[in-house]
Amino acid sequence: MTLQVELVSPEQVLYSGEAHMVIARTTDGEIAFMTGHAPFIGSLGIGAVTIRTSEGDDVKAAVHEGFVEVADNRVTVLSDVAELVGDIDASRARRALEGLERQGDLEDAEAEAALRRARLRMELAGG
Repeated sequence: MTLQVELVSPEQVLYSGEAHMVIARTTDGEIAFMTGHAPFIGSLGIGAVTIRTSEGDDVKAAVHEGFVEVADNRVTVLSDVAELVGDIDASRARRALEGLERQGDLEDAEAEAALRRARLRMELAGG
């Protein structure tokens, strides 16, 4: 038995298909979902979501907050901003990260979140 998984942003469905496991970072920490998981609703932090497909491949996405819902072997990930690893422009992500790091002291919560998003994008893009 497999999970039916959907990773959705306002612009598009980034992934829809079957998987054996989904790993996500909630605001309380990392969690993995497999078939038969108890119903669950949680808020997502800034982090990677890994979908281990039925074919054995990993589909990874940068998710910049959102929600995850699990019920009846269905996992739905909703995020205002999410992108698959293959869609991340590494050079653009690098420039954004360098610009944020040059700003120095980031005490502003929004600036700190922007820095975490940039670091995640660079990590996933292989930088």
